Amino acid sequence: MKMKYKWFISSWLLISFLTVSAQPQWEYLFNGENLDNWTRLNGVAPYTLEGDSVIVGTSVRNTPNTFLISQKSYGDFILEVAVKVDNELNSGIQIRSLSDKNFQNGRVHGYQVEIDPSARAFSGGLYDEARRGWMYPLSLNEKGSSAFVPGGWNHYHIEAIGNEIKVWVNQVMTTKLVDELTTFGFIALQVHSVYADEQVNKQVRWKNIRIATDNLEALKWTPDPDVKEVSFLINQLTQNELRKGWRLLWDGHSSEGWRGAKLDHFPDYGWQIDQGTLTINGSEGGEAEGAGDIITIDKYQDFELELEFKITKGANSGIKYFVQPEINKGSGSAIGCEFQILDDAAHPDAKLGVGGNRTLGSLYDLIPAENLSVPGREKQFKGIDQWNQIRIISKKGQVSHWLNGEKVVEYDRYSPLFKALVAHSKYRIWPNFGMWEEGHILLQDHGNTVSYRSVKIREF
Repeated sequence: MKMKYKWFISSWLLISFLTVSAQPQWEYLFNGENLDNWTRLNGVAPYTLEGDSVIVGTSVRNTPNTFLISQKSYGDFILEVAVKVDNELNSGIQIRSLSDKNFQNGRVHGYQVEIDPSARAFSGGLYDEARRGWMYPLSLNEKGSSAFVPGGWNHYHIEAIGNEIKVWVNQVMTTKLVDELTTFGFIALQVHSVYADEQVNKQVRWKNIRIATDNLEALKWTPDPDVKEVSFLINQLTQNELRKGWRLLWDGHSSEGWRGAKLDHFPDYGWQIDQGTLTINGSEGGEAEGAGDIITIDKYQDFELELEFKITKGANSGIKYFVQPEINKGSGSAIGCEFQILDDAAHPDAKLGVGGNRTLGSLYDLIPAENLSVPGREKQFKGIDQWNQIRIISKKGQVSHWLNGEKVVEYDRYSPLFKALVAHSKYRIWPNFGMWEEGHILLQDHGNTVSYRSVKIREF
């Protein structure tokens, strides 16, 4: 009997130990007394303490972004923090971030969860500080953009696990990002640089800063299925994308599924496939001497297309859809609606056409691109030799162009307005231009070097 009793006690103690050790353990990053386990970097904006629970950052004129970085670095974690910010000030929470003397003289860079009390309302979005810019603007998530409460305390819940980063603000999901660029780095609190009088001596406050790094399953929140996932995986699909019917339109290593617009096979020269990138190499003789456009073998009607592109200085190209290669077969490009790809600053086409309808993101020669997601804000082009993301949606005649997460064109291709635009453009000579039931998707050879990757599509 005594042996059984000892065995019972030992088993109970073991189970109790395992149960306790498997519980998530929160670590508070602020000790309530001082900032000894934090370091200020880059700017000179001060960080002070308010009582025994709040860190306060105060804006200073004409200093770079100032960061208060954690002593430790983290890989997989769940971070929670409460934030309150003056309405005139922008701020952020750096995660998996770095400071390297070989990168812009030690400038802090990496993922930043946005704190944005302005009318733009991007709080809870994901910005890549000093690198790639906006990765998940809240133009992609209207519900999430209204979660932040200006002037009050706001609760942030941030999950960085594997290649996924998910963010909730006040229990509303704001960001669902998949990216593999950085997997480990410090946490940092930001005071943004300011220059205008009304932005000086404004404050941002943080409290209840805690992080968990073990047994994270128990702390994970259930994602909102209606929130769009944005993936920057190169030539790969996530499990979520596969469930939703996405497929790679270019597989990243072969010409399968594509042919020349005027050929029954893929061009023998000009188009280069190398290390996951599809590139049309510039030709000295321009468009006429190049390899020619390539099109999908399949045709598409209602679809969502996403891809990344990179242009060289002064480049001109385009992505066409509803393409009819049999029209104008003898000369010139295959005909279809075109998402213009252009170096607006250096190519003369940007000043041609009507009202800018030949600039980057435009429906070429028909509708000029402008930022429809945040009126008054410029188009978000990430620059020459940088990867930029395109999204084209066509559903029941409604078409939209997106550039780096923000809508720049929308139209109804069956509307009287669209027909009127076509009637006063170079496309007027082709009957029913843009209103064909279906067509190919085309990548253009315009004589300049342009690269593509992560080309994917789903049909409605």
